[in-house]
Amino acid sequence: MIRTFEIVYTKSAANAIKKLDAVARKKLRLKIERYLKNPLGYATKLINPALGNYRWRVGNYRIIFDIDGNKIVVLKAAHRKDIYK
Repeated sequence: MIRTFEIVYTKSAANAIKKLDAVARKKLRLKIERYLKNPLGYATKLINPALGNYRWRVGNYRIIFDIDGNKIVVLKAAHRKDIYK
């Protein structure tokens, strides 16, 4: 049985993604669509869960997210130098 996941963005994550250039936004969108098939297979568990539980790496960008049932809640998306601040 294959689980289907729905992606949900927090307001701050959606705003952060909108501020990125078009190439970076497209790259993030394509990777997220790919990662939805097996989200934990591509994820790394974060040591400090204050930001979130998991992250995906997309080039120089990171997407921090949690899984709530069949929903993937994107909490934060930013360049790797800024994401953990």
